[in-house]
Amino acid sequence: MHPLIFREVLSVTMILFAIIDILGAIPVIIEMRQRAGHIQSERASIAVLVLMIGFLFAGEELLKIIGLDVASFAIAGSLVIFIIAMEMTLGVKFFNEEMPETISIVPLAFPLIAGAGTMTTLLSLKTQYQTQNIIVGIVLNTLFVYLVLKNVKWIEHLLGKTGLSILRKAFGIILLAIAIKLFRSNTHL
Repeated sequence: MHPLIFREVLSVTMILFAIIDILGAIPVIIEMRQRAGHIQSERASIAVLVLMIGFLFAGEELLKIIGLDVASFAIAGSLVIFIIAMEMTLGVKFFNEEMPETISIVPLAFPLIAGAGTMTTLLSLKTQYQTQNIIVGIVLNTLFVYLVLKNVKWIEHLLGKTGLSILRKAFGIILLAIAIKLFRSNTHL
């Protein structure tokens, strides 16, 4: 087994942090909480952890069943990540998502937190980083997701609308760079 490499863990953690964009999702989470009355932070966080680790290990096999290779999925994912980054940076919505009437694991854990972009990113990361470093990055991000879900009202008050907007744009630029890197590394140009 390969040793944990701090630089890889840090890279994976930051990439997943940017793609999950839990801070950027705070306004949506607040709206969901207002509709449902309560967020089940523990259940949602456990579901996120299980989904991400499960897809890390079974995602490639799932792709083989439908006849896709990881590089093709990673290139497609890099384009999705690019569009998400453009949304974050420019404030334009390309994807329209309906708000659910009730909050549960399905709308909160998937697709809001561990959505298609996250799953694509995990398979792309698998082509560049050691699995144990990715798992540590997943666990660290899940802990952060839990802390945000548990303290979403306090965070909203602390950052304000301007602070949340600045964070969203900054992570959008980081995601643009990640999308380009994933595209380049999987096209072998």
